Amino acid sequence: MASNPLRIAHRGMPRQLRENTLPAFAAALAAGADGIELDVHATADRVVVVHHDPHVAGGTPIARSTWPELRRHALAVSGVEIPTLAEVCALVHDRAELFVEIKGAGIEREVAAELAGHRGTSAIHSFDHLTIRRLSQLDRRLRLGLLFEEPIADVAATLRANGALDAWPHYAMIDAPLVAAVQAVGGRVIAWTVNEPRELARLAALGVDGLCTDDVSLIGASSPQTSAGR
Repeated sequence: MASNPLRIAHRGMPRQLRENTLPAFAAALAAGADGIELDVHATADRVVVVHHDPHVAGGTPIARSTWPELRRHALAVSGVEIPTLAEVCALVHDRAELFVEIKGAGIEREVAAELAGHRGTSAIHSFDHLTIRRLSQLDRRLRLGLLFEEPIADVAATLRANGALDAWPHYAMIDAPLVAAVQAVGGRVIAWTVNEPRELARLAALGVDGLCTDDVSLIGASSPQTSAGR
């Protein structure tokens, strides 16, 4: 079992800075994150952007806006600069693993193409398991994962059926049999989103491979097993 789970910053450091922004990602790296988790959509002109919701402040839909329109609108309405995936790749480089959650529909090729030029390590995951299955058929070299909100009878079989290796269960679902089943097929168990020291320690003791949190400093404080990071 893993003794040093990856410390994965969930959308940067949202407890300190606006989530899914370059300052939040920079703060996570400075705090010692082993991984950065983020959400992506694509604009009408197929630029992959980092944002949680399908629309920005004021209700402007990302998929129906060109990149110049979207950036201009976001700055005007909220004063927040939305980064592209390319900009985040340049910031992170090889300092941490990049975990990209696909939220936008039908953007697999654009995301895969962007990550193909990334100098560091990356993986892609989604709640949409069909998206992951299509990605596995597009490029078998990609490291892929499935997000889960509800218990799955056979997690290993579900991963295999969709061409994925990594399981991303909600942290409350994780127990020893789940960890053993995923790791037995060469996969990783990455818990989301954990902010309670007691739960962080419980999951580290179970041997999970990664802990996704809003504050990476909590992980080192919760258990001596996790203090060294990767």
